[in-house]
Amino acid sequence: MRLAIFDLDNTLLHGDSDHAWGEFLCNEGLVDRQQYRNANDHFYEQYKQGTLDINEFLTFVLQPLKTFPRSQLNALHQKFMQTVIEPMMLPAAHDLLKKHREAGDYLLIITATNSFITAPIAEKLGVDAMLATDPEEIDGEYTGKAAGVPCFREGKVTRLHQWLAETGHSLKDSYFYSDSCNDLPLLEVVDYPVAVNPDAILLETATSRGWPVLDLRV
Repeated sequence: MRLAIFDLDNTLLHGDSDHAWGEFLCNEGLVDRQQYRNANDHFYEQYKQGTLDINEFLTFVLQPLKTFPRSQLNALHQKFMQTVIEPMMLPAAHDLLKKHREAGDYLLIITATNSFITAPIAEKLGVDAMLATDPEEIDGEYTGKAAGVPCFREGKVTRLHQWLAETGHSLKDSYFYSDSCNDLPLLEVVDYPVAVNPDAILLETATSRGWPVLDLRV
């Protein structure tokens, strides 16, 4: 089966689920609002500029998963899905997924955002599989650390090749859709890279290389 690979945040969603989760925690009064919001915004700006230190960010973003019991986190995520994520979903993104699904393609989301946040979103979107940054768990509770290779920049390529070796899938005739310059390492290894509502750096690269540019927010 041909692979159709998708970034999640600002690609299939009209927004960033990682940053939005931080805002949600602030609005729920579960973290120090000003301090946490400032750090959340700071890291998001670094991400958009392509200068994010992923390990520093993960230390910040995974800490709340350690703070609260899993049962409370799951209840919070249900509310987060209903109030924040569902309004971010794009009809054109659903149409794109449907197009690839009907063509018989295998739908794979690959995202830097941790799997606690993104696994329910991927399930809602109906894709076949997802690769994400994995939070470490011990006895069913999160430790506040990441497990394995973060699914970010070159790490996405590493994680994808591990998955290909495990599953037997191939990159022949593969697609990858992304909005971010951080995904250039993966865009460069697929046969059909596509820029979706791209940031300025990715737009310049896509234009110079003749890659298609899509707008899923219409």
